[in-house]
Amino acid sequence: MDNEYIFDLLHKATEFGNKNGADFVEARYDDLTLTTINYTNDQVKESSTKQRRGLGVMTYVNGSPGYSFTPDISLEAIKNSTIRALGIAKATDPLNKMKISYDDRPVIKDSIEHKVKIHPRTVEFDEKLDMLKRGVSAAKEKIDAQSTIGLWGELWGDKLFVNSEGSEIYWTPNLVDFRITAIAMTETTQARGGDAIGQSQGMELFEKERYSPETIGKNAGIWCKEQTEAVAAPPGKHRALVGPRMGGVLAHESFGHLSESDFVVTGMSPIADRLGEQLGSEHATIIDEGISDYGGFFLPYDDQGTKTGKTTLMDKGTLIGYLHDRGSSNKMNTATTGNSRAITFMYPPIPRMKNTYFKPGELTFEEAVELVGDGIYTAGTSGGQADLDGTFLFKCSRGYLIENGEITKPMKDAALSGQILDFIQQIVGVTKTMELFTSYFGGCGKGGQYPLPVGLGGPDLVVDEVLVGGE
Repeated sequence: MDNEYIFDLLHKATEFGNKNGADFVEARYDDLTLTTINYTNDQVKESSTKQRRGLGVMTYVNGSPGYSFTPDISLEAIKNSTIRALGIAKATDPLNKMKISYDDRPVIKDSIEHKVKIHPRTVEFDEKLDMLKRGVSAAKEKIDAQSTIGLWGELWGDKLFVNSEGSEIYWTPNLVDFRITAIAMTETTQARGGDAIGQSQGMELFEKERYSPETIGKNAGIWCKEQTEAVAAPPGKHRALVGPRMGGVLAHESFGHLSESDFVVTGMSPIADRLGEQLGSEHATIIDEGISDYGGFFLPYDDQGTKTGKTTLMDKGTLIGYLHDRGSSNKMNTATTGNSRAITFMYPPIPRMKNTYFKPGELTFEEAVELVGDGIYTAGTSGGQADLDGTFLFKCSRGYLIENGEITKPMKDAALSGQILDFIQQIVGVTKTMELFTSYFGGCGKGGQYPLPVGLGGPDLVVDEVLVGGE
């Protein structure tokens, strides 16, 4: 679809909305292609390519928002959507106690194409399927697996945005995701091991040895075999080395959501009205940014046309920031952070994270293990839950015992639980190396909008005391 034509439609929506009573209008367009391949037990169980394309309009009347969308790319359709959005805004205005004010901001004219060396759209299906087959084959070389799963996912396309100020923004999101899982049965249990990589990169990502199909598959097989021989996790409180994937989940699920402005403004978050307080140890610095040198998801602008930038939420244990959309930043008289996001054009944007992680520290990995002494190492995670009071419980998909400053036996059935504000106070060391990932198959699920691509990961964290559940 021609960008000039789309921009013209979006501008007409803002003009039409302003003429019919809107104080402010934002209009956006998504054209995203999503491809999925599921290669399970040596058979293609799914092969699909879908297109998500449509227009969305947000209008504001007396500070009350109204949102509508259409998949019909025409002038009549977007005018009708604008009228519906206006009707919603006017209908909710008398009952709305959370008015949103909009100040005048500079007009933004920007076009950002995220360039990759080998775009996934230029690579044929057979080549992607061959990558999955190679990964599965490498896993089988390491373990006699009863079941194997290979997953490929890609997302790419165009996003366009305009508003009543006359801003005009174009950018191109993209990500690729490759994962291999091996499952083996013993007499007493089912063992499972998997490895994955998701990044906003092109196919050149898989030319790196660490992320080649063979390495991903080999790791899946090795880690599955470890689980067949693993010892039970020791229950109780232990010193722990928390790996990038578990640490990233904690940064996002347990702390990041508490910092989102809709929860802060309404007082639902336990860190509301606590700016300037020392909530964590001096080793706890938490960042949220749109474009990271560490990887993750490429996000130059949010869905309100705000440049994303870098936001420090916690600096050496001191809470110094929250995550805002335009409305909450005005209400709290602070700078915007570019955190207004929606999963598709069918949803209104809400305050959500970008790439969220603990900042690297000074330790080498070996020094971190030695600092733990006796405890556990959580190298992977397989889900769990976190609540708005800060409590959490996350399962460890891959873990190890640490004895006398060395990683020893593989560990099974571990789960970390606690309260995030207690957790960040217990951080006593952080490694200088870190990893940041994104995902096609997972992501943030706030507000029923799942899965929104975000960046997760970080360094390894040495935590003085964490509650471990085991057999």
